[in-house]
Amino acid sequence: MTDDMIRVVLADDHAVVRAGLKAVLGGAKDIEVIGEAKNGREAVTMAERFNPDVIVMDLSMPELDGTAATKEIVQKGLRAKVLVLTMHAEEDYLVPLMEAGAAGYLVKSAADRELVDAVRAVAHGDVYVRPAAARVLAKNLTKKDPAQSERERFEKLTQRERDVLRFVAQGYSAPEIGEKLFISPKTVDTYKQRIQEKLGLAHRSDYVQFALKLGLLAEA
Repeated sequence: MTDDMIRVVLADDHAVVRAGLKAVLGGAKDIEVIGEAKNGREAVTMAERFNPDVIVMDLSMPELDGTAATKEIVQKGLRAKVLVLTMHAEEDYLVPLMEAGAAGYLVKSAADRELVDAVRAVAHGDVYVRPAAARVLAKNLTKKDPAQSERERFEKLTQRERDVLRFVAQGYSAPEIGEKLFISPKTVDTYKQRIQEKLGLAHRSDYVQFALKLGLLAEA
């Protein structure tokens, strides 16, 4: 932010809605609307061109919807914080939006009362969600796959590295694995070294614990 002024881009495919949002934010001396986008693609372009502090992003827009635009802004490493403004219920859209990288979520029916506070909150690095939305997030966290982290790491391995990992976990030696995969024991050791570099697995017990979390031993 420059001189404590929060620079905002409004992204909504309805001009009337953008005008209303601009009027609400216009009453705040520390907030300046520097651009308006009528679709998600324009929102990403403006994020790159104007480097705003906050983008107030509608969820349902042509060309690129709010979730996809948010994800792209985050992946590009742009500094803009995305505050999603929508008429949809939190339960249906909140989790995917937050996973895409949104910094806040506000229903349009509350915009006239909460928009200024929400923009200030996300601009200063906070996450802005209503109490009901916070409960949805908490509930979702309890449903998360406990092996999700391991699964994502496993997917980074090549197919041959996955095969070696599974066989090591099952108790096969390097020569035995070599026979199964038609490679030399030395090559097996090379794959084990790569697995250690990628996953930090050094001992067979590490392989076994990792494989158990993913159910790999059941595939034997």
